[in-house]
Amino acid sequence: MNAPKDLKYTENDEWIRVSGDVGEVGITDYAQDQLSDIVFVEYLVDEGDTVAKGDACATVESVKAAADVYLPVSGEIIAVNEALPDAPESVNGDAFGAWMVKIKLSDPAELDNLLDADAYTAMERDH
Repeated sequence: MNAPKDLKYTENDEWIRVSGDVGEVGITDYAQDQLSDIVFVEYLVDEGDTVAKGDACATVESVKAAADVYLPVSGEIIAVNEALPDAPESVNGDAFGAWMVKIKLSDPAELDNLLDADAYTAMERDH
């Protein structure tokens, strides 16, 4: 399973890549593989929204199922990836490149509660 070492992960299969006080959020390679062919991405947040850790920020639908994408941290949405709704299959092609939202972190300490790559891959092997 692909789990880049420079990311943090949730137990719900989201990832966050942090640079300074901004994080890009998406779903993991494992999640896109379980969903199969992704055909629809809908955002539940807009740029400028203040959000809390655990809030749903998007819905991803595939030919098999639908899943909400939850935020791993709290903060302000500063961007949504406008390209994804028109090309949802790009999540299947590059799960770690297809970010969904960018968030300005309000509490960077929340990152300490996320999984590193080793803990995430160990958790997924147990499923």
